[in-house]
Amino acid sequence: MDLKLAGKVVVISGGAKGIGEAISLGCAAESAIPVMLDRDSAALSAMEEKLSAAGHAYGAFQCELTDAVQCERAIQSAVQNFGRVDALVNNAGVNDRVGLENGSPKHYIESLERNLFHYFNLAHFALSALKSSQGSIVNIASKTAVTGQGGTSGYASAKGAVLALTREWAVELLPYQIRVNAVVPAEVMTPLYQQWLKTFPDPQKKLDSIVSRIPLGSRMTRAEEIAAAVLFLLSEQAGHITGQHLYVDGGYVHLDRALS
Repeated sequence: MDLKLAGKVVVISGGAKGIGEAISLGCAAESAIPVMLDRDSAALSAMEEKLSAAGHAYGAFQCELTDAVQCERAIQSAVQNFGRVDALVNNAGVNDRVGLENGSPKHYIESLERNLFHYFNLAHFALSALKSSQGSIVNIASKTAVTGQGGTSGYASAKGAVLALTREWAVELLPYQIRVNAVVPAEVMTPLYQQWLKTFPDPQKKLDSIVSRIPLGSRMTRAEEIAAAVLFLLSEQAGHITGQHLYVDGGYVHLDRALS
């Protein structure tokens, strides 16, 4: 299937690590131009080396996404360097465990800044370019938005808002032919997920208990599988899909655990 993404400029927040890295590499493999926004300069450098060695075009912008001014500058940089933006993938975030018992109102606002506000900011600043290209937005959400997790009010509510904004923007941007969808992962092995596992006395035992509850194959979702869903939603093959929440989770959220 030809996704017809060649030459498309795709801005990806958190594009140098984890799911974002897989999306960036997937874009490059389709001859699109990933523009990676990430606060981690070492991870950005590593991605630049990887993409350069393979002969891929790319953009890289070190950016503190909690700062709206830096978000605006990053979008401006993408437009100045490549002349256009065809897609935005809002991906960056962290399950920071800010809950009712282990957080404060200040911590809660900070969690929303890390996990929600930059989704709006990047979309706002990219909107003019996306109107010109009749582009697409894909928001990365989380199963915590619909299942809850406990002890993570900030992250869960941010991701719930991401799902709501996906539908809201899909409606608002209909006149401009801009499609907006969300991908909802559940259990994906990323560097942040590995760090979380290490907080348990027996990380392997915790991992085994998680994968045993994933109906399809009793395994973690691969970051590349999330990326594949994102690329499809960005492509012309998904040209009549908007306002949708696509769960890529091996049936974790919606299938009866008795099946696993």
